[in-house]
Amino acid sequence: MVLAAGMGTRMRPLTDTIPKPLVALRGRPLIDHVLDRIAEAGIEGAVVNVHHHADKLEAHLATRKRPRITISDERGVLLDTGGGVVNALPKLGQSPFLIHNSDSVWIEGIGSNLARLIAAWDPARMDCLMLLAIGATSLGYEGHGDFNMTADGLVTRRTEHRESPFVFTGVSIAHPRLFEGAPQGRFSLNVLWDRAIERGRLYGARLDGMWMHVGTPEALKEAEKWIEHEDVG
Repeated sequence: MVLAAGMGTRMRPLTDTIPKPLVALRGRPLIDHVLDRIAEAGIEGAVVNVHHHADKLEAHLATRKRPRITISDERGVLLDTGGGVVNALPKLGQSPFLIHNSDSVWIEGIGSNLARLIAAWDPARMDCLMLLAIGATSLGYEGHGDFNMTADGLVTRRTEHRESPFVFTGVSIAHPRLFEGAPQGRFSLNVLWDRAIERGRLYGARLDGMWMHVGTPEALKEAEKWIEHEDVG
C-alpha cells in the first residue's frame, strides 16, 4: 500500500499544480523512488491511493510496468492514513502487507532496509512492524522523536516532556487484524498503533542508512545535496 493521497501543503508552491508524489528528487518523481525500491524488494503489486491532482498521478502511474499498480480512488473524500488503508483493504487481500509513504526516501546502508524489515516480520508476535530511524541523524527532522524501542524491538510512545531516539520513516508492515474494529471515514494510523501498543504488538526495526524527511522545498534541496554527495563518494 503506497499512501499518495495527501495534499502536500508544506511542499507548496511545488504542489500547486502537481501532487507531492510527482515532485522530482534527482530528476525522478518521489513516488518512482518508492515504487522502484518496492519492486527491487520482490513485491509484485502495489495499491496506490490518489486524491490531490489525482488525474496527473494516475497518468504517471499508468506508464510504469513494475510493480503492478492498482488505484484506490479517494477523489471524493480525503481519508488520512488510516482511513485510506481501510478503504483499500478489499484490494490488499488477507495477507500481511507493506505500507509505504510516497515521500519516504533514504540512502541505504548495508543491504536493503525493506528486505531487512520483511525478514524481521513475525506475525505471531506482531500486528505491525515499523521501520524506525534515529531522529538525530535523519535529514530534515527537527522534532523530539516519536518512539522508544526495547532491545527485542517492542515499541512504545515518547512520553511528554521527554526525548525519544526513534522517528517513524513512513514504512511499516501490517497484518489485516490491525484494522479489525477500525473507525470509519477519516482517521490516522496513529489510532491503530496506540491499540497495538496497548496489546504489546507494535514492534520496530532500525533503518540502516540515512533517512530523509522530504517535507518542504528546502528539505528537498538538502536531500538532493546528500544524494549527490553519496553518489560522488
